[in-house]
Amino acid sequence: MKTLTKVLAVFVITIAAFGAVSAQTSLPSLSGGTVDVQAQKGKVVILAVGASWLPLSGKQAEFTNALAKKYAGKNVAIYFVATDSTNPRSKNYATDDQIRQWASTNRLTVPILRDSDGANVMRKFAVDQLPAFIVLDKNGSQSGDAFGGIDPKYDITVPISKKVDSLL
Repeated sequence: MKTLTKVLAVFVITIAAFGAVSAQTSLPSLSGGTVDVQAQKGKVVILAVGASWLPLSGKQAEFTNALAKKYAGKNVAIYFVATDSTNPRSKNYATDDQIRQWASTNRLTVPILRDSDGANVMRKFAVDQLPAFIVLDKNGSQSGDAFGGIDPKYDITVPISKKVDSLL
């Protein structure tokens, strides 16, 4: 009986720890501190999830800036979530300075958050491809599926704006 109790206790602790990790929405900001993207009550949140190594993330930065300009002064918070690895052994590794340089080169105008390898955001919001955009409602809940993939010939800001406008 003691063995069964120990096994159950370990199982419960493991499940609780996994739940805490999978519920993680607080991400480090490149400008310092952390931002909990789901705790911005009263604001619609747009997350542009990409990586500096991804060729289409430059186009994503352009779309992100357009959304930031459109929703400036409104109850909308927009972040770029860099999924570049923080592990120097990874082929997708980038330092904070490298991400800042990428952002400067692409004239990204929104705050940048780090989510190494997309471990939190991609799992939490069921993102299956990069780049992607996620829209959170004013209660911090995901509003519909992620807008995944970018076609440089298609203005993805149109359907994202429709979603955001419906939530304002």
